[in-house]
Amino acid sequence: MIAFIQGNLCEIEKDSIVIDCQGIGYEIQVPASVIRRLPDTGTMMKIYTYMYVREDALGLFGFVTRDDLNIFKLLIAVNGVGPKAALGILSALSADELRMAILAEDVKAISKAPGVGAKTAKRLIIELKDKLDLESMVTGTAGNDSGAHISDADGASAAGEVIMALTALGYSHTEAVRAVRAVPDAGTMDSESLLKQALKKIMVL
Repeated sequence: MIAFIQGNLCEIEKDSIVIDCQGIGYEIQVPASVIRRLPDTGTMMKIYTYMYVREDALGLFGFVTRDDLNIFKLLIAVNGVGPKAALGILSALSADELRMAILAEDVKAISKAPGVGAKTAKRLIIELKDKLDLESMVTGTAGNDSGAHISDADGASAAGEVIMALTALGYSHTEAVRAVRAVPDAGTMDSESLLKQALKKIMVL
């Protein structure tokens, strides 16, 4: 198993890259989100990889963060979702956006991914919802260092109350979680203060 590859970025294609590692060029299939974040060719970079092996196929898939790789592994474990479909999902949604959509049971958001219909989106939600954690998503500990970091029980409780309040106001669960995470120092606020700040954030997200 190849955990990661570190070397010079030689080529960038529409859905793949080539990295030169000690004279060997590794062709790695990547989601569009990775293509958008790549440095210039000739730059040294590290990419986390997953080797997909089947009787009739062999492919190497790459991701900038280990978190993206872990989400990819969860996706391909879902019945009917192969590597290509998983790449399409991670091209349309970031790992955090996908988590929020699954936890919020937002079929419409997941269906935006190319080749993913409502039926597949519902299957993803059913199979993955119990494997994801809402609290870690709200607190920013699910692999993303940005957003609100809520380390104590009171902060997490306030965040939950605000999310419920925002959804009661008509916002989607995904929008509510994203707004709470966007508030700096959310973990130090009470519910009322956090709600006011989250409402300001949700208007510009």
